[in-house]
Amino acid sequence: MKTLKGKNLNLRAIEPEDLNFLHTIENNEIFWEVSHTQAPFSRYVLKQYLENAHLDIYETKQLRLIIEDVFDKKQVGMIDLFDFNPQHQRAGVGILIHPYFQNRGFAAEALSLLINYAFSYLNLHQLYANITPDNIKSISLFEKHNFTKIGIKKDWLLSKGKYKDEILFQLIKV
Repeated sequence: MKTLKGKNLNLRAIEPEDLNFLHTIENNEIFWEVSHTQAPFSRYVLKQYLENAHLDIYETKQLRLIIEDVFDKKQVGMIDLFDFNPQHQRAGVGILIHPYFQNRGFAAEALSLLINYAFSYLNLHQLYANITPDNIKSISLFEKHNFTKIGIKKDWLLSKGKYKDEILFQLIKV
Protein backbone atom coordinates (compact mmCIF):
# COMPACT_ATOMS: atom_id res chain seq x y z
CA MET A 1 0.00 0.00 0.00
CA LYS A 2 1.65 3.20 -1.21
CA THR A 3 -0.09 5.25 1.49
CA LEU A 4 2.02 3.60 4.19
CA LYS A 5 5.32 3.86 2.33
CA GLY A 6 7.52 6.89 2.72
CA LYS A 7 10.92 8.01 1.52
CA ASN A 8 12.82 6.58 4.50
CA LEU A 9 10.33 4.28 6.19
CA ASN A 10 7.34 2.01 5.85
CA LEU A 11 4.47 1.57 8.24
CA ARG A 12 3.59 -2.11 8.26
CA ALA A 13 1.48 -4.61 10.15
CA ILE A 14 3.01 -6.36 13.13
CA GLU A 15 4.49 -9.77 12.33
CA PRO A 16 5.42 -12.70 14.61
CA GLU A 17 9.07 -11.83 13.92
CA ASP A 18 8.53 -8.55 15.81
CA LEU A 19 8.22 -10.35 19.16
CA ASN A 20 11.73 -9.45 20.39
CA PHE A 21 11.33 -5.81 19.38
CA LEU A 22 7.92 -5.59 21.02
CA HIS A 23 9.27 -7.26 24.17
CA THR A 24 12.14 -4.76 24.35
CA ILE A 25 9.86 -1.73 23.88
CA GLU A 26 6.98 -2.83 26.11
CA ASN A 27 9.34 -3.69 28.97
CA ASN A 28 11.39 -0.49 28.82
CA GLU A 29 10.30 1.49 31.88
CA ILE A 30 11.05 4.85 30.24
CA PHE A 31 7.94 4.29 28.06
CA TRP A 32 5.60 3.10 30.81
CA GLU A 33 4.26 6.55 31.65
CA VAL A 34 2.98 7.18 28.13
CA SER A 35 1.73 3.63 27.60
CA HIS A 36 0.03 3.43 31.02
CA THR A 37 1.95 0.24 31.75
CA GLN A 38 2.61 -0.75 35.35
CA ALA A 39 4.23 -4.16 35.01
CA PRO A 40 6.41 -5.98 32.48
CA PHE A 41 4.90 -8.11 29.74
CA SER A 42 5.96 -11.73 29.31
CA ARG A 43 6.91 -13.10 25.89
CA TYR A 44 3.90 -15.42 26.23
CA VAL A 45 1.45 -12.52 26.62
CA LEU A 46 3.06 -10.59 23.77
CA LYS A 47 2.95 -13.68 21.56
CA GLN A 48 -0.80 -13.94 22.22
CA TYR A 49 -1.15 -10.25 21.31
CA LEU A 50 0.71 -10.90 18.04
CA GLU A 51 -1.60 -13.81 17.25
CA ASN A 52 -4.56 -11.41 17.38
CA ALA A 53 -2.85 -8.47 15.66
CA HIS A 54 -4.50 -9.41 12.36
CA LEU A 55 -7.94 -8.43 13.66
CA ASP A 56 -9.64 -5.52 11.94
CA ILE A 57 -9.49 -1.99 13.41
CA TYR A 58 -13.29 -1.91 13.35
CA GLU A 59 -13.32 -4.91 15.68
CA THR A 60 -10.46 -4.06 18.05
CA LYS A 61 -10.80 -0.25 17.91
CA GLN A 62 -7.04 0.06 17.59
CA LEU A 63 -4.26 -0.37 15.04
CA ARG A 64 -0.57 -0.74 15.79
CA LEU A 65 1.91 -0.43 12.96
CA ILE A 66 5.65 -1.04 13.00
CA ILE A 67 7.80 1.82 11.75
CA GLU A 68 10.46 0.17 9.60
CA ASP A 69 13.56 1.73 8.02
CA VAL A 70 13.29 1.11 4.25
CA PHE A 71 17.05 0.75 3.82
CA ASP A 72 17.92 -1.93 6.37
CA LYS A 73 14.41 -3.19 7.24
CA LYS A 74 14.99 -2.57 10.99
CA GLN A 75 12.13 -1.78 13.30
CA VAL A 76 12.66 1.75 14.60
CA GLY A 77 9.38 2.24 16.44
CA MET A 78 5.63 1.87 16.52
CA ILE A 79 2.70 4.11 15.74
CA ASP A 80 -0.82 3.49 16.98
CA LEU A 81 -4.36 4.51 16.36
CA PHE A 82 -6.35 3.89 19.54
CA ASP A 83 -9.88 4.56 20.78
CA PHE A 84 -10.95 4.29 17.15
CA ASN A 85 -14.54 5.51 16.91
CA PRO A 86 -16.04 5.06 13.44
CA GLN A 87 -19.37 6.59 14.51
CA HIS A 88 -17.73 9.92 15.32
CA GLN A 89 -14.87 9.39 12.84
CA ARG A 90 -12.01 9.95 15.28
CA ALA A 91 -9.05 8.18 16.85
CA GLY A 92 -6.15 8.87 19.16
CA VAL A 93 -2.56 8.73 17.94
CA GLY A 94 0.44 7.42 19.82
CA ILE A 95 3.99 7.16 18.52
CA LEU A 96 7.10 5.66 19.99
CA ILE A 97 10.60 5.65 18.49
CA HIS A 98 13.28 3.42 20.00
CA PRO A 99 15.86 5.71 21.69
CA TYR A 100 18.63 4.51 19.34
CA PHE A 101 16.68 5.80 16.32
CA GLN A 102 15.42 9.10 17.71
CA ASN A 103 16.28 12.48 16.16
CA ARG A 104 16.48 11.05 12.63
CA GLY A 105 13.11 12.24 11.31
CA PHE A 106 11.36 8.88 11.62
CA ALA A 107 8.60 10.20 13.90
CA ALA A 108 7.76 13.09 11.57
CA GLU A 109 7.59 10.90 8.48
CA ALA A 110 5.61 8.19 10.27
CA LEU A 111 3.08 10.71 11.60
CA SER A 112 2.62 12.23 8.13
CA LEU A 113 1.94 8.80 6.65
CA LEU A 114 -0.48 7.89 9.43
CA ILE A 115 -2.42 11.16 9.11
CA ASN A 116 -2.80 10.60 5.38
CA TYR A 117 -3.91 6.99 5.93
CA ALA A 118 -6.40 7.92 8.67
CA PHE A 119 -8.02 10.70 6.67
CA SER A 120 -7.88 9.02 3.24
CA TYR A 121 -8.53 5.34 3.92
CA LEU A 122 -10.30 5.28 7.26
CA ASN A 123 -12.27 8.42 6.42
CA LEU A 124 -11.64 9.91 9.85
CA HIS A 125 -12.65 13.48 10.58
CA GLN A 126 -10.21 14.04 13.43
CA LEU A 127 -7.18 12.71 15.25
CA TYR A 128 -6.05 13.58 18.75
CA ALA A 129 -2.98 13.11 20.93
CA ASN A 130 -2.43 13.29 24.68
CA ILE A 131 1.00 14.66 25.64
CA THR A 132 2.54 15.67 28.97
CA PRO A 133 3.95 19.21 29.10
CA ASP A 134 7.49 17.91 29.71
CA ASN A 135 7.50 15.95 26.43
CA ILE A 136 8.79 18.86 24.37
CA LYS A 137 9.79 16.72 21.37
CA SER A 138 6.30 15.23 21.02
CA ILE A 139 4.63 18.61 21.42
CA SER A 140 6.85 20.03 18.68
CA LEU A 141 6.21 17.02 16.43
CA PHE A 142 2.43 17.25 16.68
CA GLU A 143 2.38 21.05 16.35
CA LYS A 144 4.50 20.79 13.17
CA HIS A 145 1.79 18.50 11.82
CA ASN A 146 -0.88 21.14 12.55
CA PHE A 147 -2.32 19.59 15.70
CA THR A 148 -3.80 22.32 17.88
CA LYS A 149 -3.63 22.46 21.66
CA ILE A 150 -7.25 22.44 22.77
CA GLY A 151 -7.04 21.86 26.49
CA ILE A 152 -5.18 20.72 29.56
CA LYS A 153 -6.26 17.85 31.76
CA LYS A 154 -5.02 18.91 35.21
CA ASP A 155 -3.28 16.36 37.46
CA TRP A 156 -4.19 13.67 34.93
CA LEU A 157 -1.30 11.23 35.37
CA LEU A 158 0.32 10.01 38.56
CA SER A 159 4.00 9.46 37.78
CA LYS A 160 6.64 8.67 40.37
CA GLY A 161 4.42 9.95 43.17
CA LYS A 162 3.60 13.28 41.49
CA TYR A 163 0.67 14.34 39.38
CA LYS A 164 1.28 15.61 35.86
CA ASP A 165 -0.97 17.51 33.52
CA GLU A 166 -1.76 16.15 30.09
CA ILE A 167 -2.29 18.38 27.06
CA LEU A 168 -4.92 17.40 24.51
CA PHE A 169 -4.01 18.12 20.87
CA GLN A 170 -6.43 17.78 17.99
CA LEU A 171 -6.20 17.72 14.20
CA ILE A 172 -9.42 18.16 12.26
CA LYS A 173 -9.53 17.18 8.58
CA VAL A 174 -10.15 20.19 6.37
